[in-house]
Amino acid sequence: MATILNIDTSTTACSAALTAEGMILIHRETFEPQQHAALISDFIKDCLDHAADHEMKLDAVAVTLGPGSYTGLRIGLSEAKGLAYSLGIPLIGLSTLEVMATGVMFEHPEIFDGDDPREPLLVPMIDARRMEVFTAVYNMALESVMAPQPLILTPESYAAERAAGRLVIFGDGSDKARELLPDATWIEGVVPLATDMMALADRAWARRDFVDTAYATPLYLKEFQASKPRNPLA
Repeated sequence: MATILNIDTSTTACSAALTAEGMILIHRETFEPQQHAALISDFIKDCLDHAADHEMKLDAVAVTLGPGSYTGLRIGLSEAKGLAYSLGIPLIGLSTLEVMATGVMFEHPEIFDGDDPREPLLVPMIDARRMEVFTAVYNMALESVMAPQPLILTPESYAAERAAGRLVIFGDGSDKARELLPDATWIEGVVPLATDMMALADRAWARRDFVDTAYATPLYLKEFQASKPRNPLA
């Protein structure tokens, strides 16, 4: 397997991890918001120093492309592209939603417990505006049941998926859905992290599924809408 530097700055958390041979060799993260620009370079340096100290050659850089924070995604992708270009190594782009689903699948075996025989369906939610979330639905083979999209939550949301399986909902947008989807299973505290990128990054490496280092862009899923500053004299 390849030695890969994984970078995630897509939501409030900010993290980097060096992985190889199915192992996390070193990882750094902070859960303090708005620290991406201040800390991600130091996190990356710690990972690169570890690789250098152990005479390891970096084979690729993986980064979450979104959806997520507009500013955070730009920061992470800029760091990843600059490093991949300067080292002459491939760039791997991953879906933030798929990274979250992978983390839950591996780290929360309790989703298989209980008397409900229906297949768990993984539903990551990233907070957007008001009652809107960025979301998708994956089965336990990480196949897309509902494509990534922005969704305004209503009691009718995920109707087909609720009929087909048991929704397992997580992410920082999930609180919006609690009263609307009372029959779902809920997992608290799930944020995308670089340590959850390993399996997807290894799969992309094996498939030679790389993105163009020069032209890769974030997967925003919707247009950026800047809020108007308040008039302090109003």
